[in-house]
Amino acid sequence: MSIPPLLEFENLTVYRDEQIVLDGFSLSIPAGQNVAIVGPNGSGKSTLLKLVTRELFPVVNPDSHLRVLGRDRWLLFELREHLGIVTNDLMTACTRPSTASGEMSGRDLVLSSFFGSVGLWPHHEVTAAMESRAAQALDTMEVAHLAGRPVNQLSSGEARRLLIARALAHGPRALVLDEPTNSLDLRACHDLTTSLRRLAQAGTTIILVTHHLPDIIPEIGRVVALKDGRVYRDGPTADVLTRDVLSDVFGITVDVTRHGDAYAAFPTSALRATAGRPL
Repeated sequence: MSIPPLLEFENLTVYRDEQIVLDGFSLSIPAGQNVAIVGPNGSGKSTLLKLVTRELFPVVNPDSHLRVLGRDRWLLFELREHLGIVTNDLMTACTRPSTASGEMSGRDLVLSSFFGSVGLWPHHEVTAAMESRAAQALDTMEVAHLAGRPVNQLSSGEARRLLIARALAHGPRALVLDEPTNSLDLRACHDLTTSLRRLAQAGTTIILVTHHLPDIIPEIGRVVALKDGRVYRDGPTADVLTRDVLSDVFGITVDVTRHGDAYAAFPTSALRATAGRPL
């Protein structure tokens, strides 16, 4: 029996603020395949995530569907055992100054995933099994030392790794990450991408949504480039992350550099303007 795709978008049209964001959009991501979805702001990346989390819904059409592991409908707590999603909206919600239950610690943040909340509330009953799984997730992301720290006092990099630990507490097959290095400094980016590489090598599927090419770890072998709500190019990383493709996608002439399996892109005009200048 064949395994259904992890994510399957078929002929979806989505409006936001009376504007079409996705137009007849189709994309299939097999289970076990590490994929990066890249594109400029407004290309539809965030909309895809909101479709999966059911914050947005497509236009009703008998010829369209969105399926996760072959199913149209899931119970939220059941889905979390298959798919962990970390978005920038979640990052904002989890790093607010406080919650109604008081100051939230790193431990509280991870444990709250079992209740679908942000932070623990008095009526939440934390079991020994939950504590064990949360501790394991903290260890996996190497942030056990942050368990007792208030989340609103952490750096962006520390908070991001805690959020990924929160998703990992359910032992999902796959992680969907929304611009994971957004607002992180160089050291925090390095630490996070090192953790993601370790997860991918251990068998966790990584689906990365980003416009920052250095986010794309070597374990990702497929890149999908979006433009104007459609798939513009889909293929092996080296075939998509090229000067011609990215220039068309981002609407500006870029130069792409590669160091080993790491990629970066820069506007050509910016490189020319700084050529020969001392750093």
